Amino acid sequence: MNKLKVAFYWAASCGGCEIAVLDINERILELVQHVDIVFWPVAMDIKYKDVEAFPDGYMDVTFFNGSVRNSEQEHMAKLLRAKSKMLVAFGACAYEGSVPGLANLHDSKEILNHVYMELGDGRTNGSFIPKPESKVKEGTLHIPVFYDTVKTLDQTVDVDYYLPGCPPPVDLINKALDAILSGDLPPKGSVLAPLPAVCAECPRKRTNKKITAIHRVYDIIPDPERCLMEQGIICMGMATRGGCGAQCLKVDMPCTGCGGALPNQSDIGTGMMTALASILNLDKEPGTYTEEEVMDLISQIKDPAGIFYMYSLPASILRRKVMK
Repeated sequence: MNKLKVAFYWAASCGGCEIAVLDINERILELVQHVDIVFWPVAMDIKYKDVEAFPDGYMDVTFFNGSVRNSEQEHMAKLLRAKSKMLVAFGACAYEGSVPGLANLHDSKEILNHVYMELGDGRTNGSFIPKPESKVKEGTLHIPVFYDTVKTLDQTVDVDYYLPGCPPPVDLINKALDAILSGDLPPKGSVLAPLPAVCAECPRKRTNKKITAIHRVYDIIPDPERCLMEQGIICMGMATRGGCGAQCLKVDMPCTGCGGALPNQSDIGTGMMTALASILNLDKEPGTYTEEEVMDLISQIKDPAGIFYMYSLPASILRRKVMK
């Protein structure tokens, strides 16, 4: 049997998706009977020039994790797209931009100045700010260009499938592998995860009690049986695609949205705001909220961008802060 040729690549991300591949444990031994890994920089010695020498479409599937933050990652996204029959946005960073995408609240100059000048132990002359091209005694040194805007994978190249999560849960990885190996795949562009929200998988009970205050996760010890949202801890589960088994909720941590937006939702942030609006309704029925109560609760939400768009700012209708 001809084995599938598979590649993995790590762009702007923490590397957790690389570890998630190993979390399938002993199934790796089964997979090596069906696939040959031809490119995986974190695990094998192979050069970009080797990939460039592959014929177009040489690799059957590439799992690309990480958003596109610099010129090297953009080059590799385009190269791997050309060399792959199937390209999978693997994990929240490739899918919706994720935590690196929060940098879109600034531009590259602001970020570099903050890191290398404001936090640079008094080094205010700018000589430590990295430049794409620098002259050294050995010659000219080239490093990737640091872009103003973090992009998702599909804002850079055409993507066949999306596997969400930070990192993707093992169950979803296994199901995606089964579909790829069997050829039983959904239509191109599909998200390889269930349709219902995380709330559908959450074991906590809702009592429809009024929210009296908004808390950060470290402010209170929550009741392990009750819905965290009703206890005043912002939980993105009602706006987030499931498939994770609500693992965070089972250890008293709210959903932060790594599964991405629900189907037919413009983006996860606006979806969550809509969900909150349905909870904090202004009807005059007993047990509902006055306008003053709603405004007081909203004022208690700290870091709304980090809460509502932790994993999705580049993919949202906002995309980024407007640059000068």
